[in-house]
Amino acid sequence: MTASALSGFLAGIADGSLEVIDLTTPLSAETPALRLPAPFANLIDFSLEEVSAYNEPGPFWRHNNIHTGEHIGTHLDAPIHWISGRDGDDVSQIPVERLVGKAAVLDLTAKVADNPDYLLTVADVEEWESEHGELGAGTWLLLRTGWESRGGWEAEFLNADETGSHTPGVSVECAEWLATKRDITGLGVETVGVDAGLAGGFDPAFPVHYFFLGNDKYGLTSLKNLGRLPATGAAIVVSPLPIVGGTGSPSRVLAVVER
Repeated sequence: MTASALSGFLAGIADGSLEVIDLTTPLSAETPALRLPAPFANLIDFSLEEVSAYNEPGPFWRHNNIHTGEHIGTHLDAPIHWISGRDGDDVSQIPVERLVGKAAVLDLTAKVADNPDYLLTVADVEEWESEHGELGAGTWLLLRTGWESRGGWEAEFLNADETGSHTPGVSVECAEWLATKRDITGLGVETVGVDAGLAGGFDPAFPVHYFFLGNDKYGLTSLKNLGRLPATGAAIVVSPLPIVGGTGSPSRVLAVVER
């Protein structure tokens, strides 16, 4: 970006011709989190521990310790999160230029409204591409499903019964195709994880994790406000904590759009 282009970008933010949209779910003890069945271990939920609050331990300041799993709330999955990417980057090693890119929004809300287990297909992506052009290098593919409307209540967000968690995702064929046939950076979803709720029973299990992280691509979860983005033309900025050895991190995710 030239100096004039950078100045124009900053001027656009200042004068409102460019709008910054927060795609992040606020992080608190009430934020819905993945619940794995026994015998698998679960991460701890997010919590704050008060250290001082303008009192004897700290008379002029307030500060807290935070306690959280890496994969809680809106978070980034790094390649080493999955066995297929075990020799890949941890979250601190992800090249920063890959954390800024183009956003492509594919709207599945109507299909998911009729079927909470709906899986994105290659045909769905090809239909989108026939209208908007092929997914290009450096693009984050964001799936809008309407699931963010369930985010205020964990039971509704996870949508689980005795057969498993019923949330939308990506088919095995489409996960492999996107990971190997399109030079995208990653996949972003509104649900608690990048895979469908029933994906543990797929072959391979959890195919987005398996194919994306094994091919040096990333995942983003628990996004919101995707309905405020155009199908193409928005920029996305993903800001995880650079945790050395980290398999992922809670992240602030921002989009920039023209008004």
